[in-house]
Amino acid sequence: MLHHLESLQEFSEDELLAFVNRAITLKEERLTGAQHQQLAGKTVGLIFEKVSTRTRVSFESAMYGLGGQVIFLSGRDTQLARSEPLKDMARVMSRYVDGLVVRTFGQEVVTELAKYASVPVINALTDLHHPCQILSDIMTVVEKKGDIQSLKVAWIGDGNNMANSWIQAAATLGFELVLACPEGYAPDSEIFEEALGRAVKPITLLRNPEEAVAGADVINTDVWASMGQEEEQEARAKIFAPYQVNSELMAKAPADAIVLHCLPAHREEEITETVLESAQCVAFDQAENKMHMHKAILEKLLMP
Repeated sequence: MLHHLESLQEFSEDELLAFVNRAITLKEERLTGAQHQQLAGKTVGLIFEKVSTRTRVSFESAMYGLGGQVIFLSGRDTQLARSEPLKDMARVMSRYVDGLVVRTFGQEVVTELAKYASVPVINALTDLHHPCQILSDIMTVVEKKGDIQSLKVAWIGDGNNMANSWIQAAATLGFELVLACPEGYAPDSEIFEEALGRAVKPITLLRNPEEAVAGADVINTDVWASMGQEEEQEARAKIFAPYQVNSELMAKAPADAIVLHCLPAHREEEITETVLESAQCVAFDQAENKMHMHKAILEKLLMP
């Protein structure tokens, strides 16, 4: 049966854990020199309206690492720039490639492509969701801290697409999540309320970052102004200043807490140089794990 990855809400607990466990296995096999060829003869199309370094390279490396091929298209290279109906693009591209990886602005673009495509459509980022990133983040947490269902995760900063996907993951996987966001910058209210209705452990929205990190096993942050919000950068810098992940904030957390950042980081803004370069920060392991997780996702969705 055709399966897309639009958001984490579409998957069960067992399915999400299967992605994580498979990614860990593929990583371990790669370290032993194993040559993967599961997707030999397959081609995936990367359609990126939003520019990217890590997401593009990790998806390309993942596909090549499974024996497949990649065709990369920026927004200006596709008919999206010429207002071709998405349903037409989906049906045509489905005849050329075996899967579509889409990084765009509106979630409706991914939804429309998935509706009409006859190949899997993978959400590599929208303004509303970032499911592949959160799966690789959870993989990193499991590697470093063990069973995520026994942990407390803290999110500090903007209630953005990352926060939304963390909320959906917490509801499905059953771990405690505390978010500290400034007033007016909360996560999507529909996603939050839906998750509260399914959650078996608390999902809490606070204003105080010190309260959020107290007792947290994982502390997670992201840039204060995402792509497309550059003109808000100056105003956001003032509003988010109390939410910086710095040594003072880390002193309120357990000494063995780990720090996540999906990168790129604006050093001395949302996170200080000291914390980013500390032994507690696993951001670069987290970045590597994107490739392994993307392998697991591509294998699962593109294999017959």
